[in-house]
Amino acid sequence: MTTPLYIALEGLEGCGKSTHTKRLGDHLNAVITREPGGTRIGALLRAILADPENVDLDRRTEALLMAADRAQHMAEVIKPALDRGQHVVSDRSIYSTLAYQGYGRQLGTEALLSISTWALNDRLPDLVIYIDVPTDVLNARLAKRDLDRFEREGADFFARIAEGFRELRASDPDRWIIIDGTVPKDDVEAAIRSQVNDRLNK
Repeated sequence: MTTPLYIALEGLEGCGKSTHTKRLGDHLNAVITREPGGTRIGALLRAILADPENVDLDRRTEALLMAADRAQHMAEVIKPALDRGQHVVSDRSIYSTLAYQGYGRQLGTEALLSISTWALNDRLPDLVIYIDVPTDVLNARLAKRDLDRFEREGADFFARIAEGFRELRASDPDRWIIIDGTVPKDDVEAAIRSQVNDRLNK
């Protein structure tokens, strides 16, 4: 029997994570979920975090709400699925906190890594799929939709996040798969499937 994997999809806003989380999850017959918001409690926290009117939300409060969502997500969704032998495919993970709050909000990663690892009971994603799309392409995509609190941040914020993701990938390359997100969706899906299937067959 294949060991169940906890797989996370990561990337900047508008890169296609949600679409490919669902497509990969369906392919693997996995539990499909997201952070924040993969549980009832998480959905309440997500509403606070994404609300554009919450301009007074302190960056540390933001990080702690993300960790709270993550703890509930692990206890209620991720661990039970893995325990019964089912893969989990999640739209975002601990690495979004390290990139968005650690680099984007400039909180640093040391404390955030400690808090989030504790929230996860030391269970990190086995595999992280990063969908790589240039920021100019992402900006064009975002211009076509209503933006949440994160999506409304400026170019400097997202430049710091992109650099954060680059450093996170470089520090743990065996955990990460980088996918070109500029090609048609079906080609992105095929590339993700191929790479994941290779990992599952090792």
